[in-house]
Amino acid sequence: MKVRTLYPAQSTMTRDELKDKILTILIDDFEFENPGLEDNLRDVHGFDSIDAVELLGKIEITLGFALTRDEKIKAMEIRTINDVLDYITKIQTDRNSAT
Repeated sequence: MKVRTLYPAQSTMTRDELKDKILTILIDDFEFENPGLEDNLRDVHGFDSIDAVELLGKIEITLGFALTRDEKIKAMEIRTINDVLDYITKIQTDRNSAT
């Protein structure tokens, strides 16, 4: 699988670094107040499919590469912030093992 790089490459981030970045995005860009890691993004924060697409774009910038179509489809299963963190961690692990 060839990975398209669209943004300056980021080194692999720890889960805590990812958590801080994702929480910052959700608070600053989506105006979440006190997001919990197990909050259902849709039910608790009114997160919709447009928000999900926007968040995916911000995740691509954070990770430093473009997500594949399959990765974007899989991301639609995300419901909580912990799901986001698990998703990003898996992508980073898969990408690092492929190089």
